[in-house]
Amino acid sequence: MEEELRVRLNDHAVTKIFPVRPKSTAKSLSGSETPDSRYWSSFKPHPLPNLVSSVAAFAFSPVHPHSFVVANSATVSLFSSHTLSAIRRFSLRDVVSSVSFRSDGALFAASDLSGLVQVFDVKERMALRSLRSHKAPARFVKYPFQDKLHLVSGGDDSVVKYWDVAGATVISDLLGHKDYVRCGDCSPVDDSMFITGSYDHTVKVWDARVDKSKWVAEINHGHPVEDVVYLPSGGMIATAGLNSVKVWDLIGGGRLVCSMESHNKTVTSLCVGRMGLGEAAENRLVSVALDGYMKVFDYGRAKVTYSMRFPAPLMSVGISPDGSTRVIGGSNGMLFAGKKKVKREEKEKSLVSVWSVRSEVDERRRRALRPSNFRYFQRGQTEKPSEDDFLVKGKKRVKLTRHDKLLKKFRHKEALVSVLGEKKPASVVAVMEELVARRKLVKCVANMEGGELGLLLSFLQRYSTVQRYSGLLMGLTKKVLETRGDDIKGKEEFKGLLRNLKREVNQEMKIQHSLVEIQGVMAPLMRIAGRR
Repeated sequence: MEEELRVRLNDHAVTKIFPVRPKSTAKSLSGSETPDSRYWSSFKPHPLPNLVSSVAAFAFSPVHPHSFVVANSATVSLFSSHTLSAIRRFSLRDVVSSVSFRSDGALFAASDLSGLVQVFDVKERMALRSLRSHKAPARFVKYPFQDKLHLVSGGDDSVVKYWDVAGATVISDLLGHKDYVRCGDCSPVDDSMFITGSYDHTVKVWDARVDKSKWVAEINHGHPVEDVVYLPSGGMIATAGLNSVKVWDLIGGGRLVCSMESHNKTVTSLCVGRMGLGEAAENRLVSVALDGYMKVFDYGRAKVTYSMRFPAPLMSVGISPDGSTRVIGGSNGMLFAGKKKVKREEKEKSLVSVWSVRSEVDERRRRALRPSNFRYFQRGQTEKPSEDDFLVKGKKRVKLTRHDKLLKKFRHKEALVSVLGEKKPASVVAVMEELVARRKLVKCVANMEGGELGLLLSFLQRYSTVQRYSGLLMGLTKKVLETRGDDIKGKEEFKGLLRNLKREVNQEMKIQHSLVEIQGVMAPLMRIAGRR
């Protein structure tokens, strides 16, 4: 049999072979795709060489083409934003903890764990200034937004220093923190204002024009502060500590605006990124943490709009001012860089000629068949098989319902609420039986909110007395009333449902009593008839 099949296959000579590009997998129609997810997932991953140790910090140049520096071990690497390749490296005496560009992009400052702050020229490898005053490791350094003559730094000696860069002297020592100063940022609207975060759980707002080195405002984050950042308006700040990110209103007296606690481990870095172009662009707060997740937070709606997982704990994040480049650093020295995909129209404008493009494209790739090519429809896809052909039929993929997909992801409460909205009693009972098998039904009922609890009570009122479902639903009804009795009694919209449920149960009890009475009358008669 095998020899006959081999002979049949060899009889059909192949005249020409064309490589066919496989069809891309269809995206699910779950409705989860949002403008934020489309935007942040459009960053095309770009491979970068892994560094030696943890990537401590990034800094993007504020001027075009927005090159960026990466702090790693005792070196600072300057990368091109176009090619994402290293252009120049700068060496320091100890492990670099922070970097910051000047407003004109010509200089950048770097601090290290020896307490030294140095200022470098982008085009020269030698340090222009070495600022010594910290008695412990310097943890952050920042250039003011437009000021080219001053620097702000802080370190483990709990002191914040305001520097005169030209004279390499300290203008003022700002005292007030009681523990390590680990982060800081400068106001985008006032060069004299800056904030610092410390392990004493506080964020202090400083004004360089105020005498006696006294802070002008203080905010208690509640946990050791890992990073702070000014939001573009200048009137609000964001703080990161432990697994929470909080947004505060400075103009409103340090009022807490919103809090995000979607990370599972310590949040290590924050930055602000722009989503979109022109006047329609919106600002988003981007955070990374040791759990390996990058979260995008819309602080206007107090909602996490996008989340992405990386294969390593994350230590730092940076986004270019024009939003075209995103770089994330891991604790193991991995760099995760991404660039915005260029639209096809913009690509065509930048091309010199069609012939230059064709010379760069691989021949095999050009000849790959696509649905837009006429040869795609002439390749024999619609031809009927002959009697001697062997057909291989692919298995049809089973289409899962929404609640089945949620159950596969172990999102039990969402699956129950989803199937309750479909108003199919058989499907609802099937999902409930599955949750009983998983021992999650009672927990789902306990976590339901007001509207979701109303859907459940409406379903129980309608189907709890139906014979096919009463075995499960009557016990569930009793459990719901025991566990959520206080929540149900306190709301007016549940009174009608409870009244109808009570009426249905009483009516069913009367029917059962009548049936029992009839059974009591019929049983002796049937017994007598059986004897005869």
